[in-house]
Amino acid sequence: MSLIRRMARHLLSPAWRMRRPFNAATLQDIERAIGAAESGHAGEIRFVVEHALEPLELWAGIDSRQRALQVFSQWRVWDTEDNNGILVYLLFAERAVEIVADRGIARRVPQAEWEALCRDVEARFRASQFRDGSLRAIEGAAALLRQHFPAGDEQGNELPNRPVLL
Repeated sequence: MSLIRRMARHLLSPAWRMRRPFNAATLQDIERAIGAAESGHAGEIRFVVEHALEPLELWAGIDSRQRALQVFSQWRVWDTEDNNGILVYLLFAERAVEIVADRGIARRVPQAEWEALCRDVEARFRASQFRDGSLRAIEGAAALLRQHFPAGDEQGNELPNRPVLL
């Protein structure tokens, strides 16, 4: 996608457009799904939706993966005792999904498995199935975490389950 088209897409994607599909009921459903999902594995899930990037970020060539890494750091998803946090990041303007796993999980779950889940969820978002796509992202992440990072004896909740809208 050309820089001009990308800038137009982001500039024409105001925050209020994101709030329709991610209304209070959907955010509550996502929060509940994260809480339920975390009971079956030793990981921590954080869900963040950003409506668009700033023009300077676009000009600098920041893509959804780079921005997800920044958000991972800013929201301190890495700040868990067992390095077991994951970020599910949606860049709404592009319908791009990225999953960033902390090093404790990245050692066990191959990146290709996260990528496959991202592409599945992106297809749902392109079809405007935001609630279903979000829940699919959480369910898919939970399944991978149950398989590769099963629950241990001490199960805490180190990161908030409430989704964040930027």
